[in-house]
Amino acid sequence: MRARVVKVGGRVVGDDAWLSRFAELVARAGDGLVVVHGGGLDVDELCGRLGVPVVRQNGLRVTTPEALDVATLVLSGRLNKRLVRALVSAGVDAIGISGEDGGLLVAEIAAGGALGRVGDRVEVRTELLRCLLGLGLVPVVSPISRGVDGGALNVNADDAATAIAVALDAAELLYVTDVPGVHDGQTTRAELDAAEAETLLETGIARDGMAVKVRAALRALRAGVSAARIGPVESLVDPEAGTWLVADRAVASEAWEVVA
Repeated sequence: MRARVVKVGGRVVGDDAWLSRFAELVARAGDGLVVVHGGGLDVDELCGRLGVPVVRQNGLRVTTPEALDVATLVLSGRLNKRLVRALVSAGVDAIGISGEDGGLLVAEIAAGGALGRVGDRVEVRTELLRCLLGLGLVPVVSPISRGVDGGALNVNADDAATAIAVALDAAELLYVTDVPGVHDGQTTRAELDAAEAETLLETGIARDGMAVKVRAALRALRAGVSAARIGPVESLVDPEAGTWLVADRAVASEAWEVVA
């Protein structure tokens, strides 16, 4: 069975009702899931409480050593374990792991170090994930990764999810959101090709949080992900929920068969 990679934003992890529903559906979804989570807003909130400056450069987060400590605490600690607790309580054999653990995710320092301890160009220790999946476990992955210099790096969760989906040749990369899918101004679309998705961005129809997800899905397709999907939590068990984004329309039917 081909794996499915599920990207979850940190904001929804803080919602007890949503988290319970997510765990219930993961339990019904079957084997082969890898969950990757973010949590940037939680990192910013704790930075504020601890007096650690939140620095951005041209809209991009700068991760100072102090901010990296906070990001590690929040992502590899609080949020990762919150997800694992909910999944285990729902009967899912989940295991929390960060990109640092076992050298699961190894990244290079981004932008020549101009953004501090931010990483990109992520490489995945695929055999470790396949081993966990082979044991029937659901890996819950924090994007804090190991740098090529041996130190920790803060990697964007979308980039980590893309790297994992490519490495596993996943059937899909699912971005779980709180809306039914991508709206084209008239209706929620069941499917979009890359050109149609670009048009929604250029015209501003896809904006704010949806624009972020559509851009992430397009990057994933360009990186080699077979199919991406943006949809509600029910997409875990319903192949017709959400919006499929595909580089080639022939890929969609194949992905639907795998997910179904």
